[in-house]
Amino acid sequence: MVFLLLTVQSIVTILFLQVFKFLNLIKYREYSHEEAKKWYPIVIFLVAMIYTGSKALQYLPIPVYTIFKNLTIILIAYGEVLWFGGSVSSLMMLSFALMTLSSVIAGWNDVFNALDSVLNVTLAEAKIIVGYFWMAVNCLSSAAFVLYMRKRIKLTNFKDFDTVYYNNLLSIPLLLLPSLLLENWSIENLEFNFPPEERQARIWAMIFSGVSAFGMSYASAWCVRTTSSTTYSMVGSLNKLPIAISGIVFFGDKATFGNVTAIFMGFVAGIVYSYAKAFPKSAITVTSASSQSYMDASKDNEKLPS
Repeated sequence: MVFLLLTVQSIVTILFLQVFKFLNLIKYREYSHEEAKKWYPIVIFLVAMIYTGSKALQYLPIPVYTIFKNLTIILIAYGEVLWFGGSVSSLMMLSFALMTLSSVIAGWNDVFNALDSVLNVTLAEAKIIVGYFWMAVNCLSSAAFVLYMRKRIKLTNFKDFDTVYYNNLLSIPLLLLPSLLLENWSIENLEFNFPPEERQARIWAMIFSGVSAFGMSYASAWCVRTTSSTTYSMVGSLNKLPIAISGIVFFGDKATFGNVTAIFMGFVAGIVYSYAKAFPKSAITVTSASSQSYMDASKDNEKLPS
């Protein structure tokens, strides 16, 4: 019951925000209906990203899913070119290519089988096409989420806890509704997911995951605000590498040539991207009316007292 878990995480995050604000440890804006209406598209993209991701994983292997998620970084990078007047250097493109190639190497067998099923479609394998449809929608919603969130943060001069508050508060009804409509709330399924002998432990695990979600929400908001949507997405891809290493070191996963090569190539991609961002080369910047309005709004926000 994924949507139920996400709903609990959002509720726990809101409770933490309220407690910390009561203790004068943090500050964030009070709820505004006008700001909520402007922020709601971001939450819709977030829920769409979660739902389409879960649907894509029903039909596609995880390695194929990972490849498309890495390709989404390129979509986000060029979205920043159009919306924020950014630029994509050759080194950045090289890092994106290396990251995608590392995913292909890591899951070559699954990738080969997926390609073969597309080229030789049968009735049983037609579901793969459905998986690619959900994957395409997931890539678009993921890019729209991070790009539009960054734009709204800059236009409204949102601070990090403002972003956390609105993201989680507005997502509660949008997560609870699909949970009630799409997930199995029968007594049998609840008994299966929350067996009496483990019920208390699982409920506490859900609450603890909400604590982790609070930290992740803040870190995500800070990263998008202070860096860029592309960097945020690139970090999301890089954080899979320590997990892969821990699987080999601590959980007995086989250290094959393909796995080690993929991990090494992923780290190289991270180094190349870091170098490209730290030492950018002068490039002709592609701008649009949207990016120009963003830059004008950013200048106005800088003049506002904090």
